[in-house]
Amino acid sequence: MNSIKIVTLFLSLVLCINLTNAQETDSSAPASSVPFESGKKYTLGDISVVGAQQFSEQSVKVYSGLKPGQEIKIPGDKLSSAIKKLYGTKRFSSVEVFISKIDGNTAYLEFKVQELPQISSITITGIKKSKAKDLREEADINKGDMLTDNLMVTTKNYAKKKFTDKGYLKTKVSLHTKRDTTEGNAMDLLIRVDRGKKIKIKEITFDGNKDISDAQLRSFLKDTKRKFWGRFWKTSKYVKEKYKADLQNLLDEYSELGYRDARIISDSIVWNEDGKTINLEIKLEEGKRYYFGDISFLGNSNYTTEQLQRFLRIEKGDVYDSKLLEERVKGDGSPDSEDISSLYQNSGYLFSQVNAVETKVENNEISVEVRIHEDDPATIRKVSVKGNEVTNDFVIYRELRTKPGDLYSKENIIRSIREISQLGFFDPENVTPDLKPNYADKTVDIEYSVVKKGSSQIELQGGYGGGSFIGTLGLSFNNFSIRNLFNGKEYKPLPMGDGQALALRLQVSRYYSTSSFSFTEPWLGGKKPKSFSFSIYNSRQYQVDFTSNNVDKSRRLNIFGVTVGLGQRLTWPDDYFTLSQAISFKQYDINQYNIGLLNFEDGTGVSNNLSYSITLGRNSSGPSRIFPTTGSDFSISAKFTLPHSLFSKTDFASLEENPDYQEPAYGPNGEYLGMVPVQGRINEAKFKWLEYYKLGFKSKWYTKLIGKSVLMTQIEFGYLGYYNEDLRDIPFERYFVGGDGLQQNQFDGREIVGLRGYENSSLSGINGGTIYNKFTLEARYPITLKPSASIYVLGFVETGNSYQNFQTFNPFDVRRAAGVGVRIFMPAFGLLGIDFANGFDPIPGRIQPSGWQTHFIIGQQF
Repeated sequence: MNSIKIVTLFLSLVLCINLTNAQETDSSAPASSVPFESGKKYTLGDISVVGAQQFSEQSVKVYSGLKPGQEIKIPGDKLSSAIKKLYGTKRFSSVEVFISKIDGNTAYLEFKVQELPQISSITITGIKKSKAKDLREEADINKGDMLTDNLMVTTKNYAKKKFTDKGYLKTKVSLHTKRDTTEGNAMDLLIRVDRGKKIKIKEITFDGNKDISDAQLRSFLKDTKRKFWGRFWKTSKYVKEKYKADLQNLLDEYSELGYRDARIISDSIVWNEDGKTINLEIKLEEGKRYYFGDISFLGNSNYTTEQLQRFLRIEKGDVYDSKLLEERVKGDGSPDSEDISSLYQNSGYLFSQVNAVETKVENNEISVEVRIHEDDPATIRKVSVKGNEVTNDFVIYRELRTKPGDLYSKENIIRSIREISQLGFFDPENVTPDLKPNYADKTVDIEYSVVKKGSSQIELQGGYGGGSFIGTLGLSFNNFSIRNLFNGKEYKPLPMGDGQALALRLQVSRYYSTSSFSFTEPWLGGKKPKSFSFSIYNSRQYQVDFTSNNVDKSRRLNIFGVTVGLGQRLTWPDDYFTLSQAISFKQYDINQYNIGLLNFEDGTGVSNNLSYSITLGRNSSGPSRIFPTTGSDFSISAKFTLPHSLFSKTDFASLEENPDYQEPAYGPNGEYLGMVPVQGRINEAKFKWLEYYKLGFKSKWYTKLIGKSVLMTQIEFGYLGYYNEDLRDIPFERYFVGGDGLQQNQFDGREIVGLRGYENSSLSGINGGTIYNKFTLEARYPITLKPSASIYVLGFVETGNSYQNFQTFNPFDVRRAAGVGVRIFMPAFGLLGIDFANGFDPIPGRIQPSGWQTHFIIGQQF
């Protein structure tokens, strides 16, 4: 306040001098000397302006804040304020006020202003145009800005810092101005940038360290590294801010190793003779190493000392680590943190407080007391959801693990966030719980905030394999409401909000076409998490001559199928487990279509597949379905048919291939060549009803790495078996390994197993395999996880193979691959991606390695 008074007093003094003496000292002044009574209040008459060029007289009056007719004191605060306001616009370099006339009690004023010059053009030299454009935008300098001293200084400092932060420590920046003769009071601005050479760190040396080696200390500097040949994963440029942060990190690492008194005495930069590199010299003092002394607990009544010690997991004599102690007492910030505070928070003790206090330091031992204020458990009073616009409330509430009347549990809140995210209707990055505790009655209200994201999709899936482009068009509504199907008021544009899934799908290529319809109700009856699913589909496939790539549509395979399934969330061993069951019927109608293992004697026949499948799964991955960061997802499945041959009187051993079977042959011009023997023809009765069993195991683990990066570990195994030695392997339900994993031709029961770095299905032969295994390590890093588009990059190593039977099965005989890729998920189109993979091994029948393959993924699921 004192500084403001001083400024006001100074301006009043200047104003008074101008008002009384200006005309006496300057014969060219805009107004004559007018006598006035100092300190008297006058009514303000008109205001005139002299010297304005870019701005109108009215603009200056508005900026001043003065209005004709108001009462002012000369000199006084209102005049001082008017001058300050004009200077505050940063548009004037000089402002003076004169009395032009006194008429009784009315005073007429004249403002004499000098405008700051405007920038008419900006030129930046010494760097590329793209870099110059970035510099202008980041420094926020534009044509038309007022050219102030402050703008000149801040622009110069910003430009220099921008390049020194990138390792150009000798950057020089100069600013020059030149009057623009084409415009009044305008200046051209020239910014010259001389970056010089990028400065690298040649050596980092330490002095004073006795127990910790130089190499280990250098590893503590995360972003400050030495220059040496072959380093590509981390730059060796010197960045002051990162270097200072690394010095603090070095002390933090010392503290975690028990050296809590460690300190940096000095650090300096030494330039080398080449002028291009520097050495960093760090002098430090380690101090002595500390260990944990006695550890005691105070205030615990609900949990014994032994129970709390199991969460603390620190013993007397361990190296003292204050960070570790804090994490074991208050948590490490992860949802599944196992610490004492989380133990209480998960048991209802919302108002509990747990703190670790150092009670004694003796020699090199530090005694710790964990002080606990348990308080009373808190009960959930009210649960609400905010931001839900489309989904009906009951769909969300049935997924929550926090119910009114339940004891408060931090663990249940985290689980509720995951379940809301797993619905797929909301942005998982913006599911936020807001706790409103009431200490007086030991209750808490919980409000979940959600942000809607698109849940319906237009599916566009494509891939190139076997000489044909395979395209898919589908409509998928993942938040459908079938009960409002005939309620016209709910069409906005479709009846939505009940969490049901409905999908229509069409897949077409030169070789086949398929269509399907499916519907899923996740809560059958609305009271328990029991799902119901129904699907029906039809597929038509045509015979292909791969030597000429011609398609004969008169020779075809028709497949019709229907599946009904039930699923249930289990409560034991925990409620991440689900049990799913399904009954499926498929009919294969063959007309002169060769599918390898199944060729009927007359080329036509019908085969039926009635099967039962059961899957036990556990999925704790999350919180996002698109980019999971924690948890796992595994399933064990079994699928089998009835052993029809046990109830049949047919002698299947006698239904072997007929060596005498013949069919007509034709020449290239259609001429009849006579009857020729055909091998491999099978009696239709052999596969009228398919019989088999199928076992599968799939698992994924998600582990957080550094920062936002995540490691996905995947293991898969599958086996197709038979009951009757005379029937052996069936021609359907087989495994096809290799390629992008797009589910083409899946209606004959085949499983497409992606193995990047190899062509589609190239590792299984034309008839597929009965056994497969696959192992994947995939590191992922998110670029953005916004609702409009989630993008992440990945790098992977992958192995796997397909086998005909157990005699040829060898889990170590695998095909290897590695590569990189990117995934983009947009709600309207699903998952899009591209992978560049190198197959290190040859495919069957070839000698050369598979080499680099490019895989496009459109619509692939997660």
